[in-house]
Amino acid sequence: MLSRVMLSLFVLLYLLPIGISAVLHQFTSVGADWRTADRSSAGHLPPIAENQGAMVRVFAAPTVRWRGIFAVHSWIVIKPEGATSYTRYDYTAWGTPIRVNGFAADGRWFGRHPEVVFAADGEVAAAMIPRIQAAIEAYAWRNLGDYRAWPGPNSNTFVAAVLAAVPETLVALPPTAIGKDFPHDGSWAGLTGSGTGIRFTLGGYAGLTIGWVEGIELNILGGVAGIDIRRPALKLPGLGRLGLPAGTAP
Repeated sequence: MLSRVMLSLFVLLYLLPIGISAVLHQFTSVGADWRTADRSSAGHLPPIAENQGAMVRVFAAPTVRWRGIFAVHSWIVIKPEGATSYTRYDYTAWGTPIRVNGFAADGRWFGRHPEVVFAADGEVAAAMIPRIQAAIEAYAWRNLGDYRAWPGPNSNTFVAAVLAAVPETLVALPPTAIGKDFPHDGSWAGLTGSGTGIRFTLGGYAGLTIGWVEGIELNILGGVAGIDIRRPALKLPGLGRLGLPAGTAP
């Protein structure tokens, strides 16, 4: 009986959402020629001349081709007060892993529209930026050959590590950010990135996270199912958050 219940839950919480995501992907895919897909601004950021204050953004968008069924690619954008341009940081599989301004700050990810995962402005953002920059400079997996799409370290591992350096963001990456649970600090157990709970991980292949910000998340082979009580939402593989958005800085 117990095994039947466990199998039913696995089908309901993992296989069914991924199947639905696969169907939806057929209607939202940009096609096979991802190399020529649109990477222009999605309009999330104002022209730099209209934005003199400090700013921090974290974006996520479905990744390239069939992998978009399961996963998003996330990146970080900062702008110190008075800066004359936005600075975007990605972690990618080609070239130098940490890419700076390789794409438009709020650009579509090879045709896929990004969502804002986190936003902070003004004095709140200004206080975060030095620690974000320090965390990027100190990121351990920054050498050629370090990138691994699954289970990590990948783009989401990079962003999760940076967010852990500024826990007052009080935000968790989407459940579709496969790689966020890879142990970027080398530990299999410890505090969550927000510092509001605990996490256990088996190299990113499996794990359990329980935290006020992160909610309850069960990771099986990178797919995350769970629930967020703080900002009520159901978390499902492929489909992501179903409920309130992750949030912005206070």
